[in-house]
Amino acid sequence: MSNIELVTGDLLDQDVDTIVNAWNRNIIPWWLLLPQGVSGGIKRRGGYTPFRELARHGPIPLGGAVLTSAGTLPFKAIIHVAGISMLWRSSERSIRESCQSALALAEEKKFNSIALPLIGAGTGGGSPEAVLAMMKDELAKVRFAGRIVIVQFKKN
Repeated sequence: MSNIELVTGDLLDQDVDTIVNAWNRNIIPWWLLLPQGVSGGIKRRGGYTPFRELARHGPIPLGGAVLTSAGTLPFKAIIHVAGISMLWRSSERSIRESCQSALALAEEKKFNSIALPLIGAGTGGGSPEAVLAMMKDELAKVRFAGRIVIVQFKKN
């Protein structure tokens, strides 16, 4: 059973090794997309380097995850998950598989802590309550020795 914490605030202000960016399938060039949500915050505060690295990975399967540097942010890395489809919608499958993929990558890289936003809420159209319930259920099943923080966004 994983150690899951629920906090309200800004994902980019968490004291963790890595954060999760709820991304798309990585088919549309990142520079064509309007910076929104977590991705917009990463670009504003961490620079474009993580997105340039992400572009080199090519298409990501729905629910898949890719690791990049954190740019100028204070994390060891950023894990980008393909939480929304080409139609900009999330689904229970994409949310659950994104959680599994992100934690598998964090475990593989031996990170001690990870913070995740509500994957597929915002742009993906999922209700925050439903997404949170799915994520808590899925993350409780995942094998990860470290600390897991689910961050519900709130502007400071």
